[in-house]
Amino acid sequence: MHIRFDIPADPAYPGRVAAALGSVRLRRFGYIGAVLAVVGVIGLVVSQGFGWGERSSPLWTALLVAGVLSMLYRPWVLARARRRSGSYAVEGAYDITDDNIMMRSGSESGGIAWDGVAQVRDVGEFWVVYVDRMPATVIPRWLMSAEDAETLHAFLTERGLLRRR
Repeated sequence: MHIRFDIPADPAYPGRVAAALGSVRLRRFGYIGAVLAVVGVIGLVVSQGFGWGERSSPLWTALLVAGVLSMLYRPWVLARARRRSGSYAVEGAYDITDDNIMMRSGSESGGIAWDGVAQVRDVGEFWVVYVDRMPATVIPRWLMSAEDAETLHAFLTERGLLRRR
């Protein structure tokens, strides 16, 4: 297998990458926030029903506010990442073989051997490549030809890195 494709110098591309990586790592804040908000609302309703409102409502209100803020954390971080990353737009390229992924961005380049990859997750229009438990890079599927994307998908599935569709 030998797949090569270019990354255009699009100011929106770094923001899309940041959003893909951030959505994977920040998703848990939304879940935790939802649980805290639900517990806060239930606590407020129950405490008002039993007449404990004056003593316990600050606790339930704090849980509710913490839950809402936690749910808003992910969109806030992603918006900041998109806004700040627009100046990082440079041309790049990917060169993917049976042995490794080579990436070039501007004047810098780096690579990841497939033997060091723990898993690959499908996140929207990207495949997120993990080394151990950390996301190491993304592979933008929409910039690849359909044939190359299918070839890479089959390769990743065969190696057990990507779950079957």
